Amino acid sequence: MDITRIMQVLGVAESAAIASAEWNGLGDKNAADQAATTAMREAFNQIDFDGQIVIGEGERDEAPMLYIGEKLGRGGEAIDIAVDPLEGTNLCAANRPNALTTIAIAPRGALLFAPDTYMNKLAAGPACRGKVHIDQSPAENIQAVATCLDKPVSEVNVCVLERERHQQLIADIRAAGARVRTIDDGDVFGAIATALPHTGIDLYLGSGGSPEGVLACTGLKAIGGVFMGRFDFGEDVKAAEKRERAEQMVAEHQQEIDLDGVLTMDDLVRSDQACFIASGVTAGELVDGVRYYDDKIEVSSVLFSSAERSVKYIRNVKTL
Repeated sequence: MDITRIMQVLGVAESAAIASAEWNGLGDKNAADQAATTAMREAFNQIDFDGQIVIGEGERDEAPMLYIGEKLGRGGEAIDIAVDPLEGTNLCAANRPNALTTIAIAPRGALLFAPDTYMNKLAAGPACRGKVHIDQSPAENIQAVATCLDKPVSEVNVCVLERERHQQLIADIRAAGARVRTIDDGDVFGAIATALPHTGIDLYLGSGGSPEGVLACTGLKAIGGVFMGRFDFGEDVKAAEKRERAEQMVAEHQQEIDLDGVLTMDDLVRSDQACFIASGVTAGELVDGVRYYDDKIEVSSVLFSSAERSVKYIRNVKTL
């Protein structure tokens, strides 16, 4: 992916972060999300490329902006785009850590059109490649991580979304002797954090949104991390409807995928020219939040680049 294109998309993420940060702590998550999506769409439409939203705010009839299939840009290079304009809307509304603007880009056809359903996920850093697996028990994966990172099981920190559905998972992790780091929202952060030692998170387990899985996978694949997933359509009255919609989406976009099988990184991101960008809205372990200094504003971002197999931290100071 051309560095000029990447820096243009970085600018899009920064614009969305600044727009949503104006709502930090004001208790209105919908307004914050609206601000982020509006700023992101306007910025994307200033770029000379043929952008297509693969993962966005929902189907066209559910989201007036950044809907799945929407075309962006002024024409040119064909690019797939996955976005969560404000990952952690509740975090932003309450001014809690780790609200982010997230974007993944890749050549056309590389990113999976993920259905809007749950996905069971496993994520870990590069040292754990080939040693952990989504079909292994939590205890087996925790032991594998401990061995790969050369630390005792008692020091392995596993990140899990704090949800009722994860009560047994959390109990199993603690029974294995590891530590649990629960997060309220933002499982893109939880998965990505496993590849960054300063976050203290060694392993991510549990279910969350499938679209967020593709975003996290893009970042982890860029630097040789681990991500595995499996769709979970649930057992409620809408399970059949969710599966049917997923089947339609896969057929419509001619993407061969086993809806019941293990999803590898290459299933979710089919290119070595992808990149993932996260800009901080509120301060957090991944990046700092938006900061204001008199007539200047500072935005902090992290960039995962497949082409360079690198992670770059970027601070951009803009004059208001």
